[in-house]
Amino acid sequence: GSTLAVGIGAYAVDRHHGEGRGHGSHISRLYAEVQATDAQKAKIDPLVKAAMADLKPLHEQLHELHKKLLEQASAPTIDRAALEATRQQGLALADKASRRLVQLVADVGDNLTPEQRKQKMTDEMNELKSWAQSQNIDPKYVIPGFGMFPKGSMRRFDK
Repeated sequence: GSTLAVGIGAYAVDRHHGEGRGHGSHISRLYAEVQATDAQKAKIDPLVKAAMADLKPLHEQLHELHKKLLEQASAPTIDRAALEATRQQGLALADKASRRLVQLVADVGDNLTPEQRKQKMTDEMNELKSWAQSQNIDPKYVIPGFGMFPKGSMRRFDK
């Protein structure tokens, strides 16, 4: 399930940052990587479009919260309660978006074969390892769908 999150999540972000670019790049790449059939594409495309329609307002709300946070942080006096309330609103929005993305990952995964999902996971892990090595980060600290921890930051868990 979470193995597709990177591709679909990247699509969602790209879609919000540049109308139209995302579908041609990330979803097409996903289709190519798993050799999706036309029937699978016909089922997956509407799922992605529905998710993007759900995620767009959340992205806009998150952008507004970011502006609000900057205003609060640059005010003549710091209102800690207001900052905390804004932080909590941001967490709630991020949680809602995350739940929607995971739903999309599961929906897309339901339309792929186990072999296609396994291939996507292998591809994502290889990409993450390459990226981590290029950033001088030990690949064991990179977690698909969750990000990474700086080299050495997990030392206490290495036992």
